[in-house]
Amino acid sequence: MPDRPDEYRAAEVETGWQTRWDVDRIYRLDLDTVPRAEKFYNLVEFPYPSAEGLHLGHVFTYGGADTYGRYLRMRGRRVFQPIGFDAFGIHTENYALKVGEHPARLTSRTVANYGRQLRRLGTAFAWDREVVTSDPSYYRWTQWIFLRLFDAGLAVRKTAPVVWCPSCLTVLAKEQLEGGDRCERCRTVVTQRVMEQWFLRITAYADRLLEGLDELDWPDFAKRLQREWIGRSHGVEIDFEVEDTDERLPAFTTRPDTLFGVTFLAVSPEHERAAELIGRFAVHPATGSRIPIHAADYVVGAYGSGVVMGVPAHDARDWAFAMSHRLQVRRVIDPGHAVLVGAWTGEGVLVDSGQFTGLASQSARPRIAGWLEERGAGRRATRYRLHDWLISRQRYWGPPIPIVYCADCGVVPVPDDQLPVLLPAVDDFRPSGNGLSPLASVESFVRTACPRCAGPARRETDVSDTFVDSAWYFLRYPSTEFNDTAWDPGRTARMLPVDLYAGGPEHVTRHHLYARFMTHALHDLGWVPFKEPFPRLRVHGTVLESGAKMSKSRGNVVNPDEHVERAGADSLRMYLLFCGDWQEGGEFSDAGLRGIVRFSRRLWRLLTSAHQPGRGAVDLAPLDRAVARIQREVERLKFNTAISALMELARWAERERPRMSAEEWSRTSRAITSSWRPSRRTWPRRRGRAWEVATRCTSSRGLSSIHGYLSKRRSRWWCRSTGG
Repeated sequence: MPDRPDEYRAAEVETGWQTRWDVDRIYRLDLDTVPRAEKFYNLVEFPYPSAEGLHLGHVFTYGGADTYGRYLRMRGRRVFQPIGFDAFGIHTENYALKVGEHPARLTSRTVANYGRQLRRLGTAFAWDREVVTSDPSYYRWTQWIFLRLFDAGLAVRKTAPVVWCPSCLTVLAKEQLEGGDRCERCRTVVTQRVMEQWFLRITAYADRLLEGLDELDWPDFAKRLQREWIGRSHGVEIDFEVEDTDERLPAFTTRPDTLFGVTFLAVSPEHERAAELIGRFAVHPATGSRIPIHAADYVVGAYGSGVVMGVPAHDARDWAFAMSHRLQVRRVIDPGHAVLVGAWTGEGVLVDSGQFTGLASQSARPRIAGWLEERGAGRRATRYRLHDWLISRQRYWGPPIPIVYCADCGVVPVPDDQLPVLLPAVDDFRPSGNGLSPLASVESFVRTACPRCAGPARRETDVSDTFVDSAWYFLRYPSTEFNDTAWDPGRTARMLPVDLYAGGPEHVTRHHLYARFMTHALHDLGWVPFKEPFPRLRVHGTVLESGAKMSKSRGNVVNPDEHVERAGADSLRMYLLFCGDWQEGGEFSDAGLRGIVRFSRRLWRLLTSAHQPGRGAVDLAPLDRAVARIQREVERLKFNTAISALMELARWAERERPRMSAEEWSRTSRAITSSWRPSRRTWPRRRGRAWEVATRCTSSRGLSSIHGYLSKRRSRWWCRSTGG
């Protein structure tokens, strides 16, 4: 590498430094000695290796997280930044089916390519801590966790209406739907089946998951989404007798003040007795009038009892249903002004409501609830939108659920010393669509001995969902070398919980919620010393191309390799962080990337060309302000504005450079180099101890050397900007 190159040769510079980092192993930490006060667990969601390689959206995400970790190293923190691959699951298997390759061979190839690309991008991941969820050394512990939940009554098998994707040929969790009715992977409209499946009882933690949000440093919208998904509602469950029977249909409502406005009952089509109830009448518990029972698609079967009291005058959905079916509308809340059309859903004064007429609607609610309880016609109740987490999948590529079925012993967990239950190699892994996994046709796998009585038994043939794998992976990273435990207690207490978690918005009500539940449960069972896995979460934005989100499922991804080859990894990373707010996203364009390449070359020439000292006495206050602004913006993850401030600093330096003394330019060039470093992986190297030390890799050893040298130069402001 030449000492003073005339032109920035990205590939040569980047390859040289990356080789140096590999040799020095600068991102490896001794996790048994790092002080807890100095450690920083910087984690970004690991990728699905469900395509040939990374796309630019990955570079945007990982570039931002890596930049922040790099900045913290400059500040003296001992950053633990591991990476792995979420290799099991429907994402990878669907891609394997698409390209006609076995998922095991495909995963081996794609994981290697993803790793190559991430290394070429210069990311500072701790590769010695890599995990791959399809490796038996990993999914052994996924199965072990399932068994601990089973022992605690948190993993249960039950018959229930489930979501079925007719394209993926498997059940899905409702969190895996988009728009409420389409598979999030293939966009196919889903159907429903009644099946016996395995569930994790996340509903047992609904209140704790809600209350725990108050203590988390998360974006407001992420907390709101989880609160809405859990959907806790306080109200009254009111009994409506089916006419000419002793049967009662309980209907939950948060607005008992509208009771006298009920003109029909709406039953979910999923209700187990829907066919028998439709067309019959119920008796109004307050007025004794007959009200018809109808099936309505807007009633959610899993929420409450699957029965809703229809109040068209005061509920928008009930109004629309009543209009289409020509049902009676009875207004019982007077808002104090005319309601021209539609339902009035706000507050007011009760009218035509018997003894409660004249009461304000808010004060009428507890009065009516109490009156119903006294008459035995209702009770105060709390309901949740959240339902238990369905984890069974009728697919091949996943961890076998470690359960056997014995005619004499019933449902029997596989003993720990028989883990992992290995996924057998099969040639035909295509889903059958008959409600059974492809494993059901593998007799050598299905037939086994009962662990209790040694009699004949059969294995569970469903595999668990990929979100189970990712619900605990952050616990494994610090303990990857341990073969006899999922995580080492000492390491876990020292390194966890995660200090900063970077994730996608689509995972707020999926992976993030599941990981919180899993950690709460493991804490209650005494396996981890904390309840929340991610006390601080930041949600990244998305990269757009031609106005559309870049994603594998949409087929509009752009491979970063050609841009790395043409522009260099540093320029690509810098451009992606410049094109928009990291927490909001931005639009990728070739023209924008070319602009950053020109800036990189100009900055390289500025920093590497010989300086002819001027007369000096240049006011360096703009330098101090720029460094402070860059630091402030990086801490806020506002990388785009930090890079903008760097550009302004570079323009100022170009303009003032001819007038600067040697010491003024030395101070300025070091500041620019340091400010340039977090968003880039390589930087210029010039003759002289000052330049070489100030541009060394960002290990704590290198940072100490910088401080030691610069303290002799009286550069106190510099030390402050780099953590001294």
